[in-house]
Amino acid sequence: MVVAGFHGTVLSTMQHDTQRLHCVISGRVQAVAFRDFVRNLAMEMNLVGFVANLPDGSVEVVAQGEYKVLKVFLQHLATGPSGAMVTGLYDEWEKDPDDTFTDFQQL
Repeated sequence: MVVAGFHGTVLSTMQHDTQRLHCVISGRVQAVAFRDFVRNLAMEMNLVGFVANLPDGSVEVVAQGEYKVLKVFLQHLATGPSGAMVTGLYDEWEKDPDDTFTDFQQL
């Protein structure tokens, strides 16, 4: 099941299981160590997935782990590291994802 929305919009049925979060973050998010920030945070939170710069200047994040951990992760993505200015955050959630990822990669 995939549910799309904006930051903070998540259905209450998705609260306890393993989830996959797909985000696109826009604003001043490149050349400010945003990917390093995301990778380090994801590793500290035991999440798997990846972070990558996109050609349009935004950053893509796919992270997988416990729902409540991902919610905290998402809150950090909304602010980013010092020097970043997040002006947009699109999030999409997938319940019961497959085991595609084994670690967190910075692409």
